[in-house]
Amino acid sequence: MQHSRRAFLLQASILSAGIAMPKIALASSKKTFPLGLQLYTIREAMEKDLRGTLQRVSSFGYQEVETYGFNYGRNKYYWGLEPKAAKQLLDDCNLTTPAGHYDLNFFFAPSQADALKKYVDECIAGAHALQQQYIVWPWLAPEYRNIESFKRLANTLNTIGEQIKKGGLQLAYHNHDFEFIEEKGQIGYDIITQETDPNFVTLELDLYWLSHSSKKKAAEWFKAQPGRFAIFHLKDMDKKDRELHTTMGDGQIDFRAILKDYKLAGVQHMFVEQGNNYIPDAMTNVQRSAQYVKKNFLHI
Repeated sequence: MQHSRRAFLLQASILSAGIAMPKIALASSKKTFPLGLQLYTIREAMEKDLRGTLQRVSSFGYQEVETYGFNYGRNKYYWGLEPKAAKQLLDDCNLTTPAGHYDLNFFFAPSQADALKKYVDECIAGAHALQQQYIVWPWLAPEYRNIESFKRLANTLNTIGEQIKKGGLQLAYHNHDFEFIEEKGQIGYDIITQETDPNFVTLELDLYWLSHSSKKKAAEWFKAQPGRFAIFHLKDMDKKDRELHTTMGDGQIDFRAILKDYKLAGVQHMFVEQGNNYIPDAMTNVQRSAQYVKKNFLHI
């Protein structure tokens, strides 16, 4: 009798746990993202008042930023500041920076291999000073936007990705539209994703350019390369002119449809970005974008 009673109680507890579990699982399945901004969006304001602009960014609710303009040997690294000074400024403004765009593309010519290696070492040192995790390759010059150059780019990304990995950080590649332009039945983004080592190269997916130029939907890329898209750029497309950007929520991109697959994508950080079409100005736009993203996409 005691044995039967214990069995009954055990079964009952399992059943009750089973009933409760879906609610627990549902609650724990949501991910909270920090609100992020790619600082290139407000580059003109930063040139006029660096500290004041970053303080305003923080007041809008942004918690983390993606840097740009690591001008090694040309402009004292970050916006005219040495890395330690830049880190202190961000700390003063209650901002962290998990990633940065670095000028790696300036050293892509075959003759620049040694200079690229040296520059990568400088990037690693700078990124560590800012406590960043990701060094991002941001762009490719027009003369290299062809299939042969994309193949060479994949090899270069693997090489410096391994160098960056040994330095304790991760390389990411940021796309534009040209990676999706077909040439001889191939596109550059297929080469970049298929011929790079996932251990050394992760991806920063610009959702505007993906929506603008890719024949494949975001979900198709996520299924083909699961877990590789560590960073998203949240950039909306103007409803009337698809060549123009706009404030988040005012455009035509269905971000909900894309972000529902964030787990499959592997995204860890999302940065608001807007490169043009500021109405009335960039600071107003990033404030409005912050309000929209906080309300809709930080808890998914």
